[in-house]
Amino acid sequence: MNKKLKVGILGGTGFVGQRLVTLLEGHSYFEIVVIAASKKSAGKCYYECIKDRWKLDNPIPESVKNIVVKDIHEIDEISKKVDFVFCAVNMPKNEIKALEEAYAKKEIPVISNNSAHRDTSDVPVVIPELNHEHLKIIEKQRKRLGTTKGFIATKPNCSIQSYVPAIHALMKFKPKKILVSTYQAISGSGKVFSDWPEIIDNIVPFIGGEEEKSEQEPLKIWGHIENNKIVNAVEPIITSQCIRVPVSDGHLATVFVSFENKPSKEEILNLWKEYKGEPQKLNLPSAPKQFLTYFEEDDRPQTRLDRNIENGMGISIGRLREDTLFDYKFVCLSHNTLRGAAGGSVLTAELLKEMGYLTK
Repeated sequence: MNKKLKVGILGGTGFVGQRLVTLLEGHSYFEIVVIAASKKSAGKCYYECIKDRWKLDNPIPESVKNIVVKDIHEIDEISKKVDFVFCAVNMPKNEIKALEEAYAKKEIPVISNNSAHRDTSDVPVVIPELNHEHLKIIEKQRKRLGTTKGFIATKPNCSIQSYVPAIHALMKFKPKKILVSTYQAISGSGKVFSDWPEIIDNIVPFIGGEEEKSEQEPLKIWGHIENNKIVNAVEPIITSQCIRVPVSDGHLATVFVSFENKPSKEEILNLWKEYKGEPQKLNLPSAPKQFLTYFEEDDRPQTRLDRNIENGMGISIGRLREDTLFDYKFVCLSHNTLRGAAGGSVLTAELLKEMGYLTK
C-alpha cells in the first residue's frame, strides 16, 4: 500500500512550481498526482506546456511529463485526487485569497508560496525552524472556515529568510533595532537572464512591496497566539531597503542590529553554531543538518559559492563585527527559490505531516 500523501501543485508551470516539481521527485513523504495552471495550459500534458518555458538546470522529471494539466479552478475534481496542495500561482492578490480559501473549504490543506494570506490573523506564516508552535492556530482557523481537515499555511517572503533566522537565534538578548538591505536575485521575480537582459551590468533599487514585507512579516513570525489570532510582536523595529541585482539565485542581506542586552561576539557565534529547530530534531527529509553556518573568511558568504549550502536549505552568515551606530553588523545569504520558496514550502509540509495536520 502506498503511504505517500497525494499532492497537487497549483501554478505548476511557473518558476516556483517548477522547483516544487523537481523537489518532490522521489520524495519519501509525497507524490505529485495533479499539476494545475491557467486555462490556457489546461488539457495539455505537462511536458507540452512547459518544454519551452523550463527555467531550471535540472531536467523535467520523467514522472510528471505526461500528467495532464488541470485548470486551477477545477476545485471539485482536483479535491477528489489530492490530500493537499502547494499553491504557487501568479494572480491578483484578491483572487489568490479566494482560490486558497475555496480549496481549504473543500477540506484540502493549502501550503502557500503567495503573500495573499500572510496578513490573515489566523493563518500561520512559518519558517519551520523558528516558529513551528504557530501551527497550533490551524485549529482556530478551521473553526472559522468550518472545516475539519482544510486550512491554509504560508511561508514568508523569500528575502527575510536570509537574515531573520540569524536574528532569531539571538532573541534571548532582545534585539531592539534592525537595519537591513537585501540584494535579491532575478529568480525572485520569476526570471532568468535570457528573460531580462536589461538587468545584466545593472542594479534596480526598487522591488515593489518587498520593503513592507521585510519590515512587517518578521513581526508576525516573532508574534504569539492570543485567542483566535496571531498577534504581531512590537519589537524589534525594522527598516529595510530591497534591491534587485544581476544574480541568478540567492538573496544576500547586510544586517545591522542593536540589543537590549548586548551579547559578546563569542556568545553570538556559539548560538549560531548550536541552533537547531524542530525540523532538525525530527530529522525531516528536507531539513539542513546545520541550519546556520558561519564563515570565518572576510569575503564569505558569496552568492555563487554558498547559496547551495545544505542543498540550498541552509543559511550562510559572515563578517560579524561591532558597529559604530549599532551593536553589531553581519552578512547573511539564502537560496531564494529553495529555502526561500519551494524548499521552504516542502519543509513546512513535512513538518505539518509529522505534527498530524496533513493526512491521507
